[in-house]
Amino acid sequence: MEGDSVTLHTDVTQIQKYTEIRWMFGDKVITRFNVTTQQISNSDSPESLKDRLKLDHQTGSLTITNIRTTDSGRYILEMYEKIYLMKTFEVTIYAPLSPPVITSYCPSSSSSSSVYGCALLCSVFNVSDVTLSWYKGNSLFSSISVSDLSISLSLPLEVKHQDKNSYSCVINNPIRNQTTHLDITQLCQPCSGKVVLI
Repeated sequence: MEGDSVTLHTDVTQIQKYTEIRWMFGDKVITRFNVTTQQISNSDSPESLKDRLKLDHQTGSLTITNIRTTDSGRYILEMYEKIYLMKTFEVTIYAPLSPPVITSYCPSSSSSSSVYGCALLCSVFNVSDVTLSWYKGNSLFSSISVSDLSISLSLPLEVKHQDKNSYSCVINNPIRNQTTHLDITQLCQPCSGKVVLI
């Protein structure tokens, strides 16, 4: 998640077998570690990364602090000496999720929900790689997924005014979720042409 720290582990217990460790981001070397002299060089790393890299002298593992979505991509570890080791890490950074916004609206007069029910819309904005879902109690009622970058999503729901079930709208990506619970009595008022938000 954006703002967290991530550590890429070498899984090496005897770093002394190697003379040099290199970490690359894509095709650019971002840090070099001379095992013999214990010297670290970040001189070739991009300015955006330079102050956020921490190398463990004992294991060669790399920690990136205050990660950003632009840090997503392929990281390559190369360790040199008689034994050559190379490992690849695919890192995906997700932006924080804001809770979904539930709105009610008055449908056209021809719709049965204008008399018997309540028309609702659950919305999220500027999201990517997420699923937006309505839950009735603990059961999935409907959902929509998207992998595009920075788009807005909305998912409709119609309920009866006297419905006693609990409903919630959930947005989630592969590592986090946010939930907004529906308050039918607050949102589902007789239509007056106004839009109500929670």
